[in-house]
Amino acid sequence: MPPRVRFYHNTPDRLVLALELVGRAYASGRQVAVRLADAEELRRFDQALWTSEPLAFVPHVALASALASETPVVLAAAGEDAGWPHADLLFNLADDLPPGHEHFRTLVEIVGQGEAHALPARARWTEYRRRGLELKAFDAASRTAL
Repeated sequence: MPPRVRFYHNTPDRLVLALELVGRAYASGRQVAVRLADAEELRRFDQALWTSEPLAFVPHVALASALASETPVVLAAAGEDAGWPHADLLFNLADDLPPGHEHFRTLVEIVGQGEAHALPARARWTEYRRRGLELKAFDAASRTAL
């Protein structure tokens, strides 16, 4: 079954929204893959997961870790994201189509504000639609479905 694709666009702070959504997904028992734009964004997201809420720790490791297959939340930077250990939920914060996205149950695209984020997101939307995937968009600033 092809993945459902959810776009959260117009996001004031992509990492803050990703932290919230990943935390909720983990709390509901989902296995999560988080694909970040680059190593620096991965470092910031990893640090935020450690420090966001002391009583709401989200177990996570890098994709290269020997514990990746046993850990509910796995992080990778674009270009390092081959061979995710599970295929439940993928969050994409990079500007390109995630390799292997078709193996996931759900794909969540988190798109920032401004044309620099919107243009690559439109290209991904068009490609997902061309592939016949179920698409739904949400305005992250107002949290409403479009």
